[in-house]
Amino acid sequence: MSDDRFDAIIVGGGIAGTVTAYLLAKEGLEVMLVERGNYSGSKNVTGGRIYSHSLEKIIPDFAQEAPVERKITREKISLMTDDSNVTIDFSSTRLGQQGSDSYSVLRGAFDQWLAGKAEDAGVQMVTGIRVDNLIVREGKVCGIVAGEDEMEANITILADGVNSLLAQKLGYRGELSPHQVAVGVKEIIELPSEVIDDRFNCKDGEGTSWLFAGTPSAGKVGGGFIYTNKASISLGVVCTLCELIKANKTIPQMLEDFKSHPSIEPLLKGGKMIEYSGHLVPEGGLHMVPKIIGDGVLIVGDAAGFCINLGYAVRGMDFAVGSAECAARAVLKAKETKNYSAEFLQCYQSFLDDSFVMKDLKHYKNFPHFLEETPRIFDGYPGMAADMMTDLFVVTGNPPQSMTRMMMKHVKQIGLLNIAKDGWKGVRSL
Repeated sequence: MSDDRFDAIIVGGGIAGTVTAYLLAKEGLEVMLVERGNYSGSKNVTGGRIYSHSLEKIIPDFAQEAPVERKITREKISLMTDDSNVTIDFSSTRLGQQGSDSYSVLRGAFDQWLAGKAEDAGVQMVTGIRVDNLIVREGKVCGIVAGEDEMEANITILADGVNSLLAQKLGYRGELSPHQVAVGVKEIIELPSEVIDDRFNCKDGEGTSWLFAGTPSAGKVGGGFIYTNKASISLGVVCTLCELIKANKTIPQMLEDFKSHPSIEPLLKGGKMIEYSGHLVPEGGLHMVPKIIGDGVLIVGDAAGFCINLGYAVRGMDFAVGSAECAARAVLKAKETKNYSAEFLQCYQSFLDDSFVMKDLKHYKNFPHFLEETPRIFDGYPGMAADMMTDLFVVTGNPPQSMTRMMMKHVKQIGLLNIAKDGWKGVRSL
């Protein structure tokens, strides 16, 4: 066993863990971060977008030096059927305003940059090591066990991702429920920058976020996504685990069908797949947040369930940064009094409650349930929208109908009352 004792040991070198380590080391604490991958970001998978507001407060103007890909200035949301695609397209310079902008990122490069910032601040980075267990004495977490090595700390912070086995070993959470998580697969497809500019109607350095509901997830709860990078496209499909077992397709087949859709295939022409990855995604929102505070231990980021899918926006990285900041504040306060008890560390919960993290999760707490209980969003409304657009734009020479009659025949297939109920429930959940 090592004689060294750290102020803090952090398990997980993703955004939440690295930002926590960076903030603590900047204040002079002895911090070790343990990452099981060969480098920070090697095990991290995300669709590829970070909202800047939270990290901007910690590292002002970070996008000027960080390896971000493109500033997102175009938002697209589509309802997709097997042969059609109905899209809302919004582009605006307001999407790119400093402090409230967002960027597509590739986690391998971005997380390594963050890790470099943490090392510069004094964090001892240990990579390629898996933490097998925690040192627990009389109910207090005192450090980590990695292979035959034990390392102790005043506080241990778990940032080991959505499937946090360490939190499970502590009894802070049970097995993940199939309705709380989704399975996502993603490809990074290499294309020349100028080709991406042309195909997605982007200016140099600007990019598009594009979300899809309907056939990408075979009509089940989930969807597809595209994010434009500098010289590649991040493209993937996500499907809630409880829905996946009822689907007639596997996730890889959903991805292949999405890529070959007539609206998507031309965008990928000539591209080369350079990376393929899969990941569990926390989808339960506030209802899947486990116990996050104990004697000598805090939980941050995806491990704490801090992620939300709103249909029109997917947020996780800004929550990771926000929870990291709150955890760092709690640890610094605990160090002042040398009190790392669960009772004292409740200040972490107070900081979270006062931050956008918990305020947003509470505000949208009913939305995951709304999606789960409204399958028509994925297997009914895309077809209705496509049929409406077909009648609107296809000229056959047949006698014309009034617009009201033409649209209502499609509305009646789902039911006007059902649409009203879904709309009301959706608005209330947001």
